[in-house]
Parts: sequence; C-alpha cells; structure tokens
Amino acid sequence: MKNKIIKTLNKIEDTALIVMFAAMVGIIFFQVVMRYVFNNSSSWSEELGKFLFVWLSWIGISIGHRRKEHIRITLVVDKLPPKWKIISEALSELVLIIICGITLYYGIMMIGIQKTTPYAGIKISTAWGYLSLVLGCGIFILRATVYFIESIKSLSDKDTIPEGESL
Repeated sequence: MKNKIIKTLNKIEDTALIVMFAAMVGIIFFQVVMRYVFNNSSSWSEELGKFLFVWLSWIGISIGHRRKEHIRITLVVDKLPPKWKIISEALSELVLIIICGITLYYGIMMIGIQKTTPYAGIKISTAWGYLSLVLGCGIFILRATVYFIESIKSLSDKDTIPEGESL
C-alpha cells in the first residue's frame, strides 16, 4: 500500500513538473516574441512565468530528494564505518525534517497573511505562490520521514552492518 501511494505521488510530481515546465517555457517564449517582435509586452506573461518557476523550484526540491540528487558534502561521512554512515544519514534526514517543518509552518502563516493580496499581472492571490512552498516542504517531509525510518530499520538489520561491527 505504501509503495503504491509513493508511486502515485511520484507520478503526480513528475507530471506536474513537466506540465509546468512546458507552460513556463511557452509563456516566456510568448513574452519574448511579444516584446521583441511586436514591441508590445504583456504584464501577465512575465509574472506567470515567475510564478510557475517558483512552483517548479519547490516541486523540484522534493523530486531532487527522492532521487538523492541534492548536493552533499561527504568528505567526513565517506570515512565513517558503515554503522556510523547509517546514523549520519538518519540524523541528516531528521535535520531536514526539522528545517522543512519550520519552513512549512511559516509558509502556512504566509498563506493566511497573503490570501487577500493579488499579484498585479495575473490577478490571483499571492497565497497561491506560498502554497507551492507548503506542498513542496510537505512532500519533502514525507519523503525524509520514510528515509529516516528506513535508516533506523537498517540499523537493526544484521545484513546491513558488516561482521565484527556492533550496534
């Protein structure tokens, strides 16, 4: 059941990212053509492009974590014994959960504060921009929690820790 939910979430994230990226490229292309070919720029297209970029960034953060593609400094961790690598991984996930939890909390506060403030060009509430932060951090926390639990479980797995090394 957990794997099915995760796979569905992955598919939704990937599809949303592709659709938003295509829309952003199309809108920015439209803006460039309008500005440089027709000497007539539209206010909404530039703002909508930035709005989509913000959404892409926050969804991309979650996808990057899922694929474990974020930049990491592993100089010290690479020299640790296997048991301590796992502990380090678990602690890293815990720190990320805390940071994203704080960010999520303030994102929710900002949605409440900004719900009546519209973007000038696209005429929607700026709270929609902050919603991307809330969703991105929420999904990130889910993923980090799964990785944290997997790390903790692997500590109790005898096959994970080589012979001669104790827990």
